[in-house]
Amino acid sequence: MASENRDWGYDRIAGALANLGHEISDQTVGNVLRRHGLPPAPERRRTIAWATFVRTHLALLAGSDFFTAEVLTLRGLMTYYVLFFIHLESRRIYIAGITIHPKEAWMKQIARNVTMDDCSALRDCRYLLHDRDTKFTRSFRAIIASGRVEPLALPARSPNLNAHAERWVRSVKEECLSKVILVRERSLRRALSNYLDHFHAERNHQGKGNVLLFPRVDDRQREGPVRCRERLGGLLRYYHREAA
Repeated sequence: MASENRDWGYDRIAGALANLGHEISDQTVGNVLRRHGLPPAPERRRTIAWATFVRTHLALLAGSDFFTAEVLTLRGLMTYYVLFFIHLESRRIYIAGITIHPKEAWMKQIARNVTMDDCSALRDCRYLLHDRDTKFTRSFRAIIASGRVEPLALPARSPNLNAHAERWVRSVKEECLSKVILVRERSLRRALSNYLDHFHAERNHQGKGNVLLFPRVDDRQREGPVRCRERLGGLLRYYHREAA
């Protein structure tokens, strides 16, 4: 009870236990908590577990990260950097930019883009999680903050604190990018565009109850012949009922 309700004092916990048929004093509650290393309510209120923070603010949280893709170009094999944002509650992905040179000027422009009123990347979000990659410059964070979104730089070597973003990188690479040969930037953009459509509306998500994130209206039919939709030459498949 003390761990799950950080503002409950000894009396409140004793009362809740009495409701369950355990009559003990508030002093006994205090002794038990001290024995297990749990401080009194005033101290517990000042701290919050990361999992609790994420769960409480899920609808207001976005994550951001980079991943790389190797692309064949006329100049040989080039490494492209892809910057994306993910809304943690809905799992909606927004590709913010693709470049071979993620310099500060480029990052500042991205920050301006995603904080514009008509951009959905950070709409209704209050916090942006990102790692301590030097590409997330001070000027980038300042522009994000000017859009009433607080950038939260995570501790070093702690990918689990931005687990939703890390999981999406694994998905897009394992299910798409690692299975195609990318020739020029256009093919990378095409692959990502197709995968985003598939990810949002055609792929079931176990972390969201094994359902489609944003099902199309015509995909809710329960009658008609079953058809297979293909993307990227059959790499991505989705089954639906065709209108009779």
